[in-house]
Amino acid sequence: MPQLTRHYAHWPCGVPHTLEVPDRNLAAHLAINAGRYPDKAAFEYYGRQTSYHALHAAANAMAGYLQQHVGVRSGDRVLLMMQSCPQFAIAYHAILYSDAVVVALNPMSTVEEIAYYVGDSGGRVLVTMQDLFPKAQSLLDDGSLDGCIVGAYAEFAGAAGDTPYMEVPAFVHEPYRQPAHAHVHGFRSALAAGIASRPSLAGGADLAVIAYTSGTTGKPKGAMLSHRAFTYAVTQRALWQRDLPEHTELLALPISHLAGMNIMNQALSVGRTIVLLSRWDADAAVELIERHRINYWCAVTPMVIDLLSCPGLAHRDLSSLKRVIGGATAMPEAVAAEVERCLGLPLIESYGLTESCGGTHMNPLQAPRRQCGGIPYINVDARVIDPDDGMELGPGQAGEIVMHAPTLFDGYWNKPDATREAFIELDGKRFLRSGDIGYHDDDGYFYVTDRLKRMINASGLKVWPAEIESWLFGHPAVQEACVISAFDPHRGETVKAFVVLRPSARGNLQPEQLIEWARSRMAAYKVPRLVEFVDSLPKTSTGKLLWRVLQDEQHERDRVARAPF
Repeated sequence: MPQLTRHYAHWPCGVPHTLEVPDRNLAAHLAINAGRYPDKAAFEYYGRQTSYHALHAAANAMAGYLQQHVGVRSGDRVLLMMQSCPQFAIAYHAILYSDAVVVALNPMSTVEEIAYYVGDSGGRVLVTMQDLFPKAQSLLDDGSLDGCIVGAYAEFAGAAGDTPYMEVPAFVHEPYRQPAHAHVHGFRSALAAGIASRPSLAGGADLAVIAYTSGTTGKPKGAMLSHRAFTYAVTQRALWQRDLPEHTELLALPISHLAGMNIMNQALSVGRTIVLLSRWDADAAVELIERHRINYWCAVTPMVIDLLSCPGLAHRDLSSLKRVIGGATAMPEAVAAEVERCLGLPLIESYGLTESCGGTHMNPLQAPRRQCGGIPYINVDARVIDPDDGMELGPGQAGEIVMHAPTLFDGYWNKPDATREAFIELDGKRFLRSGDIGYHDDDGYFYVTDRLKRMINASGLKVWPAEIESWLFGHPAVQEACVISAFDPHRGETVKAFVVLRPSARGNLQPEQLIEWARSRMAAYKVPRLVEFVDSLPKTSTGKLLWRVLQDEQHERDRVARAPF
C-alpha cells in the first residue's frame, strides 16, 4: 500500500513535505550560535545565566581536556550522568566535539545499573557530579573506568539568595569538594586548563549518542543514534513549531532522557534561552513562567496535573506561554480540557520513540486533536499493521504502529538479533516496529491506545489499560490512575486500577463508588472490578508510569493467593 498522504490536508502552512539537512556534527549548532548570539543567555539556572559564548568556550575547553588528559579518542563512548544543569550541555557538546559518543545515564541509576552500562557500552570515562560520584567510585577502584570528571552544580548556579521566590534543591548550592581519588579530575579545573580541542571530523552517519531504552523486558538496550538523525530531528521540529530565537523555553524534563535532550538540542540550534530546573517543582515552574515570560513548555501528564493543581494558579500571569507540548503518553481528555480552560491554549501532543530519535508524529499547531499523537512528520511514512501477520490495516483498525523515517536509529549496540527483530520490511522499505497499538483515522491522524504487550484479556475480550486510565481521569476525585490485569477465576484476567485521589477527596470516596461511576461510562467488560487507592504511583524520571512494577507485584500476589496450602 502506498504511503499515506491524506494528512497533507492538515499540514502546517509553510512547512515543507521533504527536507535535507547538513552533513555535520550535531554540536556545530552551538558553535554557530555562539558566533551569532555571543552574549545571549543560553541557560538561566537558579539565578545565574550562561551565555552562548561561555557555553561554547567551556565545551571546547572540556573537549580539549578529555582528549589531552583523559585519553578520549574518536569513537570512544563517554558516560554522562548528572541532574539537568548547564554542565550537562557543556559535557555533552564536549564529547561530540571530541568525535566521541555520548552515553547519557539516568541519574537515578543504581550502582549495579551503572556497572551494566559501563560494561555494555565499553565506556571508560564518566563525567558526573559530586552527589552521584559515590555510586561510580567502585568502578574506578576495580579498573572498569579509567577516569572520572566530577563537578558541583553550584559552579554554574546563582547564589543562595538570588531566587528567594522559589525553593532550590539543596544539592544545587553544595560547594565542590574534590574526591580523594587519583583518577578523579575536577570539572572546573578541566575548564580552567584552557586546552583547545582538536578539529572535529565526525558528522552525518557517525554515531553521536547511545540512548539506553527502559528495559521493560530484559536488560536495557543501547539505541545507536547518528549526528544526522539528531540534526534532522531538531530541524524538522523547529520548522513545525515555527521556532524563533527570541522564544524562551522551560526545560523541566530530564536532559539525560531523549525527550529532554532533544529539547536542549532544538533550543540551542535555534538560539533560544533555556530556563532550567534540575528537579520538577510545580510551584517553581509557575514562578519561572511568570517572571521570565516563558513561551514554551514541554511536559508529561504528571507535570501538567501538578501545575494545574497549584494553589492560586488562576491569579498568576502565565499569558506569555505560546505553546504547551505533551508527549510520552496520551494526555487524558479531562487534563487536556483543563489546560485549555486554565491556560487558554490547546495542548499539542506528539509521539515518538527513543529508536526514532524522538518524535515521528506531532499535531499541527493550527489543527490539534486531543488524545492524538498527531500526523507523521516531514519524510515520515507511518502505517498500522496486524502485529501477527504484518498485513497493513486501514483507517480505524487498531494494530501495531510502524514507521519509516530519516531519524531512525542504526540498531542496538552489540545486539544484532534485537536489531533485526525491531524492523519489518514493507514495500521495499525498512520500518521500525514501535510495539505500540494504535490506529489512524480518515484524515491521517494517529492515535496510540496502548503498548502491544500490555493488553488485558478478559474472557477473550481485549482491554487496553490506557483507555481505562483516560476514563478514570474524568472523575473529579481522581488525580492519577494506573490500570493492570489481575487474576480472575472466571474471566482469566480482570481489570484492576490503582488510583491516587486528589487531597480533597481522600476519605470521602470509596472504591465501590468509583467502580459504580465507571460502570455508567464504559462497556461492562472494561469496568475495573478491583480498585485500590494508593498515595503515589511508581514512575520513571520522565514521568512515565512504571506499570510493569505494579503488574509484577500483582502477579506475585495472585500466585501466592492461588498456591495450595
